[in-house]
Order: sequence, then structure tokens, then C-alpha cells
Amino acid sequence: MKSEYNYGFLDEGSKREIRRSVLKAVAIPGYQVPFGSRELPIGRGWGTGGIQLTLSLIGPEDVLKVIDQGSDESVNAVNIKKFVALCTDVPTTIHTAEATIVQTRHRVPEVPMKNNQILVLQVPTPEPLRVIEPKEEVTKKMHAEKDYAGIWLQLYECLIRYGKVTIGAEYPCMVEGRYVMNPSPIPKFDNPKLNDAECLYLFGAGREKKIYAIPPHTQVIPLAFEDVPFEREDFSGRKCRLCGSEDTYLDEIFDAETGERYYQCSDTAYCKEVRARHESNH
Repeated sequence: MKSEYNYGFLDEGSKREIRRSVLKAVAIPGYQVPFGSRELPIGRGWGTGGIQLTLSLIGPEDVLKVIDQGSDESVNAVNIKKFVALCTDVPTTIHTAEATIVQTRHRVPEVPMKNNQILVLQVPTPEPLRVIEPKEEVTKKMHAEKDYAGIWLQLYECLIRYGKVTIGAEYPCMVEGRYVMNPSPIPKFDNPKLNDAECLYLFGAGREKKIYAIPPHTQVIPLAFEDVPFEREDFSGRKCRLCGSEDTYLDEIFDAETGERYYQCSDTAYCKEVRARHESNH
């Protein structure tokens, strides 16, 4: 089937244009670079920005991993893997350490990534100022002037109403002290993984036609007031029912038949690896 498509599905001109946008994004961390989003055989809003990045960067020597909210086996993850394999023949894996490119939706893997790896994030809404300003030309001016008062006001209103910042995902971050960035809908549990990371983070929004990046060893700080520090989700006293992990992001699952609630690792591959180590030690 691969011979029926150009390698990586996209034509070479499209891939070059996307790679040029990636280079600019890497050169200006956190800055949203416009690009000509191409048509793919899936609807925009289903990860086309991330897929275009992956297809433009992937080569015969790469190994691909795709996850959706931590799972390697969701419909989204499985079908993206099938699509990329169809037009590249690259091997796929569920193990983060084996992959050279990891495409993800809503999660950063639990296993720390290295400097020879790229994490590609699917982004629905790249503009962190969109919640306070609907016009693109205005948000561009606000970024140019470093006018982020509206975001600070949003955080302050949360504190006044609820006593804490209630933003659970897409928590805004300051990149290298210059641009406020939307880290995609990852839980704020994952935000600290972006700071001073070894790998390259690339963010692709197909519908919004934007690419932005966090190069290795970049300062990425979640916005927080001096007297109200940033806090991640707290899973104290809880652990994964499958592998026993207590320091990972846990999904809460409700069993309708028994009425019980239990927790298990969002990162399914990490959970399997921990269980495999436990079994080998016994």
C-alpha cells in the first residue's frame, strides 16, 4: 500500500513548508507559527495538526508510538498508528523508551523522554488568550506587547470564587519569560514535565493552523501568584489498582455494578512495564 502514496502521505513541498515552520517555532519557544494546514483523510479537530507534524518529520529509521489520554489502545491512537504505518512502513511500539517520535493527545508519558526523542502534541486550541479575546488580530497584538493581564485576572477570579485555581487542563505557562503558552489539554499534573526537559516538544493545531515548540532545556513555568504557588493534582493515599504506582497520574473509574471507585494509571504502557518488572522480581 505504501507505494500508492508519497512517503508520509503529504507531498514533499508540504512537508518542507511544515518543517520550516517547525524550525521557526524551535527558534522562538512558545511563539505560535502560522502554517498552511493540509487536508488529511480525517476531520480537522481529530489530531490533524499533530499528524501533519509526525508525517513531515518521520523517516525510515524512526519508531512511532501514539497515545490518546495515556492509552495506546484507544480508537484515536490505533487508527493514527495504522494510517502512519500504511504510508511509511515504520515500526510502532507501546514502549516510550523505544520510540523516536511519540504522538500524544492529552498526556505526557510517565517515562522521562530523552534528547533523541520528539513528543508531538495534538492541540485543539493553541491560543491561551482565546478565553478572554475572540479576535486573532487582537491576541497577536497582546502577545507582541506581552499583555497577559487577562489571564492573570482569570486566575485571580478563580481564587476569589473557589479559594484555589480550578483550571485542571490547558494550564497556561510562561515560556522563557516571554510568551504565555497553552500546553494543550494535558492535565496540570504534566506541566512540570515541560520545564528543562531533554526532548523536543512540538505542538500542532490543524484546525487553527498553528505550530509551536518547546526546545530541550527550555524554562517553562506555570503561571502562579507568589503567595499562591502552582499545585498539581494530588493523588495522596491513592494508588493504581493494577501496578500499585502512587506517583503517576491516575484515572478514577467507577464500577456501576459494585458502586466502587478505583484508580489506575492513565499511562497504560507504563503500567504494563511496572507490572512486568514486579512479575520478573518474584
